[in-house]
Amino acid sequence: MKTSIILPTYNERENITELIQAIHAVMDSWDFDYQMVIVDDNSPDGTAEAVRKNFGEDERVVLHVRSEGRGLATAIRYGIERAEGEVIVCMDTDFNHDPAMIPQMVKFLEFYDMVIGSRFVMRGGMEDRFRQLASAVYNLGIRVLFRTPVHENLSGFFAMSRQQLLSMNLDEIFYGYGDYFIRLIMVVWQRDYKMLEIPVFYRLRMHGHSKTQFLSTLIEYTRALISLRIKLWQGRMK
Repeated sequence: MKTSIILPTYNERENITELIQAIHAVMDSWDFDYQMVIVDDNSPDGTAEAVRKNFGEDERVVLHVRSEGRGLATAIRYGIERAEGEVIVCMDTDFNHDPAMIPQMVKFLEFYDMVIGSRFVMRGGMEDRFRQLASAVYNLGIRVLFRTPVHENLSGFFAMSRQQLLSMNLDEIFYGYGDYFIRLIMVVWQRDYKMLEIPVFYRLRMHGHSKTQFLSTLIEYTRALISLRIKLWQGRMK
């Protein structure tokens, strides 16, 4: 089966070339059929130009540049809808998510419906200890609130079949920022799909600056959780 790796970008010029090269090295070593679908929100730093310059002749690198409807969640949906692969892998483009984990995640889809890269199972973790602690506490709160078995509700590093993703109500999931991943997991859980968490370790960002602002993200995610709780009560998230 072909794997489509969705890479949403905004101001990642300093990371994207090295990331694409790293993914190529990993996937070629496993002899995978794959493509990378880069969805760039018209980055002012020239991210798209860097992709064109270095990979313009590479058929396995597909670039889409959006000038409207920007945002992380909608960029991921945009990539999923335009992907050619039967398998979808979504990941960040700042090297938080290790490309070396992709083949393992895809292989596990032979036995599971969704594979999640998790910081909170054995041997997972982060270099940034403050973010790890804050994320662990927030994830615990999500587990208590929704009574789900998933330890990692925030990573956004996952593999799943494209057919299963497209069978969902994408309008109810893919909006906002990283909170889309909480909603996606809830739908997967509601459908009784089999989920597996595998350990991943987040390194610090290699280049550039994080676009995540801690306090505003905390407020946004909390609002998303309240809204999700209401939708679950209403039976809308399935």
